[in-house]
Amino acid sequence: MRNSPPSSGLAALALVAWASAAPSAHRLDEYLQAARLAIEPHRVELVLDLTPGTAVAERVIAEIDRDRDRSISAEEGRAYAQQVVGALVVDIDGRPLRLTLIDNEFPAIDAMMTGIGTVRLRAQASLPALNGGRHHLHYRNTHQPSGSVYLANALMPSNDRVAVTSQHRDVDQRELTIDYTLRGENATLLGGVVMIGIGAALACLAVIRRRSSIAQAPSH
Repeated sequence: MRNSPPSSGLAALALVAWASAAPSAHRLDEYLQAARLAIEPHRVELVLDLTPGTAVAERVIAEIDRDRDRSISAEEGRAYAQQVVGALVVDIDGRPLRLTLIDNEFPAIDAMMTGIGTVRLRAQASLPALNGGRHHLHYRNTHQPSGSVYLANALMPSNDRVAVTSQHRDVDQRELTIDYTLRGENATLLGGVVMIGIGAALACLAVIRRRSSIAQAPSH
């Protein structure tokens, strides 16, 4: 089953609503894993929010808090984050990418026990040199498939060379394919050179006209 996004304005509104409602809307016996992907010309960035419901929080905490001291140390948090990132699969046009963990944030255990504590992981992968045109980024989450629910969405690109054209998800939203177009870097540079050239030409024309008007002015 495939979904296609609505117009960009509605898609932006839907993303805001999804981001704000997702942590509080899942059931108590579910482990919510919500991913957001941002594509840039040379890399893809991923934010993954993990929110266990109260009925599964103890199990998730046990996987993170290995020494059972009811506190998540920096080492324990990073070890779990690496485990999760290792279960994420990303490829570009069928070519596998290597995700690298760049940051992780863990809430207090008490917050996780009440179903409001969210683990946030940030990872990124470098993209190979790509020609301008159409490309397809595919994402798949294989972490904790039993008892988990998933969300996945593309963020609006911050670079004007990238334009997301459609998103396709499987029924469970464990997988997301983002279709996008990439403008060639040379075309962007050429556009800038052309604009600079036009600006310089207009400036020269203004100077020539000013000098001409001065030369033609009657002397007294």
